[in-house]
Amino acid sequence: MSSYVLILDDDADVATAAQLLLRRRYTQVATLCDPAGLPALLARGVPDVVLLDLNFTPGRINGAEGLALLDLLRSQARPPAVIAMTAYADVPLAVEALKRGAGDFITKPWDNTRLIAAVDQALARRDAVRGGAVGAPELMGESRAMRELKALIASVAPTEANVMVLGENGVGKELVARAIHAASRRAVGTLLAVDMGALPESTFESELFGHRKGSFTDAKADRAGRFQAARGGSLFLDEIGNMPLAAQAKLLTALERREVTPIGADKPEAIDVRIISATNLDEARLFDPSAFRADLLFRLNTIVLRVPPLRERREDVPLLLRHYLTLYQQQYDRPARSISAAAMDMLVRHDWPGNVRALRHACERAVILGQHGEYSVADFGLAAAVPVSASAAEPVVMVTAATAGGDMTLDAIERTAIAATLAQFNGNISHAAKTLGISRAALYRKLGKHGI
Repeated sequence: MSSYVLILDDDADVATAAQLLLRRRYTQVATLCDPAGLPALLARGVPDVVLLDLNFTPGRINGAEGLALLDLLRSQARPPAVIAMTAYADVPLAVEALKRGAGDFITKPWDNTRLIAAVDQALARRDAVRGGAVGAPELMGESRAMRELKALIASVAPTEANVMVLGENGVGKELVARAIHAASRRAVGTLLAVDMGALPESTFESELFGHRKGSFTDAKADRAGRFQAARGGSLFLDEIGNMPLAAQAKLLTALERREVTPIGADKPEAIDVRIISATNLDEARLFDPSAFRADLLFRLNTIVLRVPPLRERREDVPLLLRHYLTLYQQQYDRPARSISAAAMDMLVRHDWPGNVRALRHACERAVILGQHGEYSVADFGLAAAVPVSASAAEPVVMVTAATAGGDMTLDAIERTAIAATLAQFNGNISHAAKTLGISRAALYRKLGKHGI
């Protein structure tokens, strides 16, 4: 899928450095050093993600200029995801940016891996953010399973209980987390999402708990951790099941004591966040002490919400199809088309291994490639479904011109192999990464690259 990233920073060297890093991964990466040119740029097209500096006038460090630009970006009919950037690790400023709609913040000088992960996560959330920019995110579906899930959210949200959201990849676990936060007493605060599976173990404490200037070689300034930045709001710990056991112990200590100690700090800082976590691990695996600490699990799963896969709520498929087809028809300025009866029947009966995320991508494909008065099954690419080996011990992925949809470019082959391996292991990132011979972080980057 296309990706348009804008870097808005008054320092041309900083903007260029970010552009050189990001343009190898994303379709279009533009820079803008004078914020006065932003309205004209937005008139030509709104970016998917904006990296926004919070200070432009030399000597000013209060972030007022950047916050005003953030308000302008969020006022767009289809607002971009915004990642705030500042050279000053000021917790109140970061929190204010998050409250006004920024999805994340980066402290300069940034870590390249951290910056790429932040953009990848912003792109992965862009449809959900654009669809629910005003008010509570929408969990679509009128099936019995979805009605029961919505009723549980309404019951749980006003409490302070920690919530664990279980479900396969692509079912909408983050939308559930956002719905819980939006209906909670903390809705005026921020919901800060952290992809735990993408956090390198070496920087785990710095990312979550923060650090002080000079505490290690690259600590060139104080930095707020995610627990401090989400103060007064909710912290969404996604892919919690992929955390190493050593990192789990550190997280448990923070939750038990309700305080964190930034690296290099002399004393701990109290935390005030509600924890919402999510994982695609099945419950049997969660209760395996070799994979997940039981004491941490009991801290996180006060309330457990299970999000049903799409194959268990097939009656919701027509509603979802109409929603996403309309969304992409408007986005790509394509004519409205109906779905043939044969295609609708096939789409409803399809198991959708990637759940709502896979359905959404199939709709985008159909809108882009559809040429006839009605959408056909072929427009959605279901004929290119990838078969996988029945043996989990020695998974074999056969990538051919047929399984790659007729496209034998390296990108197409890589995407097909990744999709097949994820299907083989029911979406388990750790097992898929091991089979593919790459790290979890590398697999996350490739998932963002290929829109899987």
